[in-house]
Order: sequence, then C-alpha cells, then structure tokens
Amino acid sequence: MGWWSRTWNSSIGVKMIMGLTGAGLVLFVVGHMLGNLQIFLGPHALNDYAEKLRVLPELLWVARIGLIVILVAHVASAIRLTRMNRAARPVGYRKQKAVQVGYAARTLLLSGLIVLAFVVYHLLHFTFGTIDPEHFHLVDAEGRHDVYSMVVHGFSNPLVVGAYLLATFLLAMHLSHGVSSVFQTTGLNTPKYQPIVRAIGPALAIVLLLGYWSIPLSVAFGLLRLPGGRG
Repeated sequence: MGWWSRTWNSSIGVKMIMGLTGAGLVLFVVGHMLGNLQIFLGPHALNDYAEKLRVLPELLWVARIGLIVILVAHVASAIRLTRMNRAARPVGYRKQKAVQVGYAARTLLLSGLIVLAFVVYHLLHFTFGTIDPEHFHLVDAEGRHDVYSMVVHGFSNPLVVGAYLLATFLLAMHLSHGVSSVFQTTGLNTPKYQPIVRAIGPALAIVLLLGYWSIPLSVAFGLLRLPGGRG
C-alpha cells in the first residue's frame, strides 16, 4: 500500500483522485438526467425504463455500490485537499487567493457536502421508498413499479420541489468549476485549448440545470400530471 500512502500524502495525488472520481460522477449525473427525462415520453416509457433496470438487480447494485465508493472517495479527497492547502498556506495568502477565484471554486467543498446530503435524501425518497412509502409502492396497469406517478406525487410537494431546485443549482455550481478543474488536474488544459476547457464546465452545468429543473417545474406548473389527468 506504499503507492496509496504516497498518493494520499501528495497534493497532486489527491487532486488526481478528486479529478478522476469527479469525472465518474459527471458521467453518472448526465446518464441519470437522460434516464429521468424519459418522463416526458409518458408513463409507459418511464416505467418501462425503470423495469429494465429492476430486472438486472445484480448489475444495478454493483453500479450503486461503485457510485457510493466514488462519491465517498471524491468527498474525502476534497476534504483532504482543503486541509492540506490550509496547512501549507499562510492566512494572508489564503485571503488574497480567495479574492482571485470564483464563488463556485470558493464554495466547492460546502456545495459538494450539501449535494451529498441531498443525494441521501433523494435515495431515501425515490430509490428505497423510506419517504412517502405509499407512493413508492404504486404499480401501473401492467403491474410494473409506477415510477411516473411516484415522481409526480413527490414533486407535488412545494418543499420537495424547492429542496430539489436548490440542490441541483448547487450541483451545477459545483460542476461549473469542477469539470474544468479535471482538465487542469490531468494536464489536458493546454494554452491552446484553455478557452474551450474554461467553457466546458459552465456549459455542461447549464445543460444539467435545465434538464434536472425541467421535471419538478413541469409537475409544479401542471405540465406533467398523473395518468388520466388526476392530480
């Protein structure tokens, strides 16, 4: 385990861990959004998508456990890097440096922890059914888990909508800086491509924000309704 000790005690190594795990999380966030957007194709499409995932429980749990490991490693490396930076830099330098970086970068750790807390809530709500269990156990006319109705019921609560909008906004801020940092950490941010690299993070953040916000807002404004026009 000598290589791990060297990596964990090196700021470059910790940045590499944070960058690679961050890239894995971005891929998940994009894939999750694309899957969720199938709600606009109607109840049958979304429930069919969910059913295809459900019939592969082994693969689904491997993916979930892998995601949790990546998420924990990402948060741990962020906390580790923050502590290393505080230990290495004088207070005056830190204050001067904070003025030079954007708000998203300065709140990266805090926004990441808030998003992590929301992910736990989101899993308890829509994955494990601990929250609103009466909606989690709904089935459609074909006997499948009625994910469509569960989502519409869930976002019929203004507090849930507000929490979701806030969490995904913080996620977008987090990604706006974090995605571009991945290129910097891995050495891909060359002067030639620097303008493109700087634009990737904010552009992806806007796309994800619009995608994730579209579902709760569509429910809130009545564009997505329960099958048969109920609710």
